[in-house]
Amino acid sequence: MSLVAFALVLVSALLHAWWSVSIKGSGDPLVFNALQVVAPLAATAAILPLVELGEVPPLAWACLAATTLCHTGYFWWMSRAYEHGELTLVYPIARSTPAFLPLIAVPLLGERVTAGGALGIATVVAGMWLVQAGAALQPGKGGLRWQAFAEPAARYALLTLATTVGYTLLDKRAMVEIAAHPWTSAVPRALVWNLLLWSASGSLFAVLVARRRGARTLLAAARTKLAGPTRAALVSLAGYTLVLEALATAPASYVVAVRQSSVLFALLLGVLHLRERPGRPRILGAAATVIGVVLIALWG
Repeated sequence: MSLVAFALVLVSALLHAWWSVSIKGSGDPLVFNALQVVAPLAATAAILPLVELGEVPPLAWACLAATTLCHTGYFWWMSRAYEHGELTLVYPIARSTPAFLPLIAVPLLGERVTAGGALGIATVVAGMWLVQAGAALQPGKGGLRWQAFAEPAARYALLTLATTVGYTLLDKRAMVEIAAHPWTSAVPRALVWNLLLWSASGSLFAVLVARRRGARTLLAAARTKLAGPTRAALVSLAGYTLVLEALATAPASYVVAVRQSSVLFALLLGVLHLRERPGRPRILGAAATVIGVVLIALWG
């Protein structure tokens, strides 16, 4: 993994952690996430005259349809998870992608993972699950008992994880395909792709939220609470565009593993901003995550 790709993903990790804290701290994750689509829709309308959509290959359009469903599910289940649980429980489970992605990316995308890279991925995964253990082990009869996946927040986080694996593979395939074709627009490929998929998935998600909460509720929130979701959307757009740039050249297994340094950022922000109080396992797990990221940077 090149130093440039590593730096792009690391910055993206920080932005993603801040974005997640904004959603958790909003008080109503479903409505907050639905309102985030306003900024991407406006940006998409602004750039379309500058883009020759015919330069997007057919396979990429097929990937867009599939990844739209994955991203919509991601928004939905992430919102439900944050409705039910703390950031420092939900986030590590939802970001456990490195545990599963190599199992698919290696045979499906033909990626190769070095021994050092594999050790780094394994360390990242161990760290994330150790962070989770800090919230999952609770007092019970006969001592501590494991109850993470008995909680609604954890179950929704697992569904979020599944969508993350899906859209990472699809977006990786799409970016490789787009990068292999001529591109004449001054607007970067990654930004165009990000805006297209967010406009599509965000619109579908907003429809689902409107059906659950009512269109009047969304319109009322849009009139009074649009500033926060707009800031969050711009941060997320910047962060995921950096990831897409890295996915065009770097193995997906490494990209998602390095991005899990966001677990440490989320832990710190959860303490400082949300006043959560993680125990020793979560702190040790965050440290292990950082060690794994360093291993990938050095030997991945």
